[in-house]
Amino acid sequence: MDKNVVATLYLNRASLFHKMGLLPECIRDCNRALKISPTYAKAWYRRGKANAALGNYKDAICDLNVANNVELSSSGKKQIENELMIIADRYKGTANRSVKNTENKFESFNDPHQIKILRVTTPDKGRGMASESDIPQASLVHSEKPYALIILKSCRETHCHYCLNELPVDTVPCMACSIPVYCSQLCQVQAGGETISYCRTNSVIDGSLPEDAKEHIAEVTVSSNSDLYAESFSEHKHECLGVHWPAVLPTDIVLAGRILAKSVSQRGSVDSNILQTVDLSHSYSHIDPEGKLELHVYAIVLLYCLQRSFVFDLPIDGVFLSQTIILVSQIRVNAMAVVQIKSIDAHCISENLVKSSHIGDAVTTSLEQVPVGQAIYTAGSLFNHSCQPNIHAYFISRTLFIRTTEFIAKGSPLELSYGPQVGQWDCEDRLKFLQEKYAFRCQCKGCSTLNLSDLVLNAFHCVNLNCDGVVLDSSMSDSDLNKIKSLTRVQDTHSSDPCLQVDDLAVVAPKLRDSSVQIQPGYCLNCGSYCDLETLGESQRKAWIYFKRLQDAISSKEILTTILSDASRALGVLRSILHAYNKHIAEAEDCLAQAFCLVEDFESAREHCKASIKILERLYGQNHIAIGYELVKLSTIQLSTGDASSVHSVEQLDAIFQRYFGSHADFIFPYLQSLREKLVT
Repeated sequence: MDKNVVATLYLNRASLFHKMGLLPECIRDCNRALKISPTYAKAWYRRGKANAALGNYKDAICDLNVANNVELSSSGKKQIENELMIIADRYKGTANRSVKNTENKFESFNDPHQIKILRVTTPDKGRGMASESDIPQASLVHSEKPYALIILKSCRETHCHYCLNELPVDTVPCMACSIPVYCSQLCQVQAGGETISYCRTNSVIDGSLPEDAKEHIAEVTVSSNSDLYAESFSEHKHECLGVHWPAVLPTDIVLAGRILAKSVSQRGSVDSNILQTVDLSHSYSHIDPEGKLELHVYAIVLLYCLQRSFVFDLPIDGVFLSQTIILVSQIRVNAMAVVQIKSIDAHCISENLVKSSHIGDAVTTSLEQVPVGQAIYTAGSLFNHSCQPNIHAYFISRTLFIRTTEFIAKGSPLELSYGPQVGQWDCEDRLKFLQEKYAFRCQCKGCSTLNLSDLVLNAFHCVNLNCDGVVLDSSMSDSDLNKIKSLTRVQDTHSSDPCLQVDDLAVVAPKLRDSSVQIQPGYCLNCGSYCDLETLGESQRKAWIYFKRLQDAISSKEILTTILSDASRALGVLRSILHAYNKHIAEAEDCLAQAFCLVEDFESAREHCKASIKILERLYGQNHIAIGYELVKLSTIQLSTGDASSVHSVEQLDAIFQRYFGSHADFIFPYLQSLREKLVT
């Protein structure tokens, strides 16, 4: 009787979800009711209605056929039969698009990568990965599941602790310690938590039902048992004794515990060779004394916790302790942040574009990569860094994918970005970040040669309003100044090097070959005029105050006319004191584009969005993923206003996403298909 009550409660909530238009949630709760009571006619009927509303007519017909077979009342059967006739008519002339799209998305996860890559060692970067043959652009060169993974503390309440996907309304906790929560029973089992046993469906299915009905019932209700595949190592099992140390210790320390537990479990014994399992580089010798002391303390605490909860008795002696300390230092330089693409508006784009064509469906927020976990990928850690990478790493759930973003010649290194790239931070800031976090000084092509982005990223405008020359800011290092000086002596104006060329330099400093022009911060590289950097910096700070106010107004969605007009005037100030390609102008343009969207001045929003993209294209290049994210905003604004140029924007962003994500693009960005279809209509 208790099980029937629970099934009814699930069905009642499913009915409420159906009325609210939350159809996937409706089907989810129908499934839960049917796992408890497989012959619950009302649950099958409700599931069929929800599938029909989603366009999954084939599933809907199967659901309603089962409902008709298990329904006892004649009035109920008649209602189901009428519904079947309506859905059958719809199904005749249509393909089951929703089901096929979903299947294709998951089939694309098996995107084969037959391209062979080699592990190599170079004098300047040590071990790395290189191409064994020519590799076309957008080729998938590597995919890998993590050796060990841990969710970030900031996501413990919002994301599944195993697959890292967003949690549904109803979560599945670990039944032993209740600390981690999962999105499904499958994730719970794979992580090592205990499960709730449902009744075996086959024993309660009426044997008199038609075979196709019994098969459909089994397909829907037995999947929770048949699909529960657990990996050979349960990553949460050693943490699952009702204690809270995994929730208290830092993320990298808990990750070290998972690597230790997995390594020892696979070996079947405790020995001093645990580091051979993952074979990672480390930077222990570069850590300051205070940092080393911290590592020692955390290693002792971790081993003590594992002693109390792990099946193997881990010794806290000098040898094993030193191995644990080195392991943590390895994690700190080799762990990858598992990220998800997220936008406040992105999940609504597809629905808005399909349901409506009126002005106001534009996206106003930027897409961003949000870290949700930290993981060790043994092969993935072999790829070296470049501030101008030729490969792109992304994640689907726990799985790492690496894809080429340009043509790579045979023998060339495959390099991804460990952090900010050219166009995001200037060279000096990039070098400092990489030195502090990874203990190496970057010597990639983006740092060894001057880039246009490094020159103009934070540059000021000349005080002579008729001059468009670059005024270097005070953050420009001596090494970058020397790069500029050496570049003026280069005679070949058609070099194939992708960094700053002499002809590029002519765009921002055409008179630089004049010996009277001073190459120093504060002096214009074109006319040599001196600019007071302190005065310009103060003017910039005052102007940016108005954009801070505008950003607050955007967050609250209360855009006052005075705030908007003040920010527009402040943009004029920024344009007069900052170089035309300064990134702060792009940020200000983007901020105004968002604000004008909110007040429904879409013509102004479009122009500001275009201006922002124009600057970013100079900093990153036209085919960079950052441009693709910005084109999502521009194309939705253009589509909302009926702008014919939206065709070019959608085609460009589609090409960029295909370059960086290949066949996975439509799954990661589900609104891409809606944007394409909107162009057709």
